[in-house]
Formats: sequence, structure tokens, C-alpha cells
Amino acid sequence: MITSKNDFFLSPHPLPLLHKRMTHGVFRGNLLNSLLVSFLLLIQISAMAQDSLYQKKIFVRQNDTLAYRILYPKNYDRTKSYPVVLFLHGAGERGSDNEKQLIHGSKLFASEKVRNEFPSIVIFPQCKNDSYWSNVKIDREKLPLALTFDYTREETKDLSMAIALTKQIIKTEAVDKNRVYITGLSMGGMGTFEAVYRYPKLFAAAAPICGGGDAGHYNKKAASVPFWIFHGESDNVVIVEYSRIMFKKIHEFSKKVKYTEYPGV
Repeated sequence: MITSKNDFFLSPHPLPLLHKRMTHGVFRGNLLNSLLVSFLLLIQISAMAQDSLYQKKIFVRQNDTLAYRILYPKNYDRTKSYPVVLFLHGAGERGSDNEKQLIHGSKLFASEKVRNEFPSIVIFPQCKNDSYWSNVKIDREKLPLALTFDYTREETKDLSMAIALTKQIIKTEAVDKNRVYITGLSMGGMGTFEAVYRYPKLFAAAAPICGGGDAGHYNKKAASVPFWIFHGESDNVVIVEYSRIMFKKIHEFSKKVKYTEYPGV
């Protein structure tokens, strides 16, 4: 199913709704429209200032570390269970300051409306400068980028760390294991596709934005996870064809996939 940017209006927390509608095999117009605006906002919203609602932490696994920010629900109650959203940022937000990964998307999840209506645990890990969320060879000599994905290689260290962090939070916090979601933009969209490929049982739904993946190795198990894929038609960095290819491949195995392309964007 492919839609355009003209059929949306606001709903604050897209991934739980996406999971609910996809797993029940139902997509209704107003809800679809709502989800689209939420993800458009994820791309457009920039918050350069550090958001104090997101606690600053470091995840340690043996000799490796991963900086991350975490947002807990208002009035966090450990007797309840909450959904988890893992957000993978783009290449421009890599680093070690534990702040830049909040530039895109964090304000949406931290808004009063979203926190009141969709209480969730939201994780923003930060990929290091020398790492990547996905196994991809990149030719940077020209734009748009020429990308070659290869899932036969071992997952990158920082993707592995992000998954390990997510699993630790599932174990140690008040989490509903059946409502763990993943999203990301650009490099993070690539990481979203790969994370689902490698850990299909972990995620209830996925929403890659302006990403791409190794379609040749995508299989029925990975495609069993509900997807909503987003891309701008005129993206001159990561061309739209990468998302089109992934949509087509996943659709071969599953009808629980939706693709939204933004004309002229």
C-alpha cells in the first residue's frame, strides 16, 4: 500500500497505533493520516537545546560503552508495563556528547500531549563517530550516495550495543515485551531495517524513515514484523529507490507493510 503526504493529520504516538492496526489487519484513514504527520514531525522538528526530560546515561558491556538518553513516562509506575520506542538517529548526530542524537524527534516524544496519551519509555542511543547503525558500504564521492548493504557481515558494534541496551531496559524496567518498537531516519532508517532483520522477535513494529537495506537477504521471518516505510521522493542524499526496493521485498512476504512517499520532498 502506497500513500502520499496529502492524507494525514496529527496523532501523537505512531508506533503503538501502527502495531495495533497492522496486527489486526486494519488500516483506517484517519489513523493513517495521524501517523503520517507524526513521522513528518519527527523529520522536521529540531531541538538544539538539551532536553532535560531525557536522562543522560552510559550503557556498559564489557569494555564497550554506548551513550544514550532515556525518557520515562510521567508518574512512572513500576507496577504497570509500558511500551518501548528505540530511536536511531542519522549520521550527522554521531558523536560522544550524548546530546546531538536528540536533535530530531525528541521533542515530539517529550510533548505533553504524547506523554499524557501514550506513556512510553523512549531510548535515544548515540552512535560513535567511527561506527554506523548498519552494514553498508558508502561511496561518498558523489550525491546521492551510492549504498551497498551487506547483511552477511557481522552487525556493527554500535547496532549490537543498541540492541543489548534495549534488551537490558526490557529486563530492568517496567516494560511490555509485546510492545517494543523501532524507528530511525537516514542512517537510523538503515539501522531499523537491519535490526529487524537480525532480531525479528524483539520488535512489535518498525518505521524506517529515508533508509534502505539488504533486500536480497530479507526473508519471511523479518517481514513478519509490521512495517511502515517513509521516504521523500526528491531525497538527494539517500535516494528513494532504496525504500521502494525494501517495500517491494517485504511485500512479497507480508501484507503488514505500508509505504508512504512524499512527492517533491
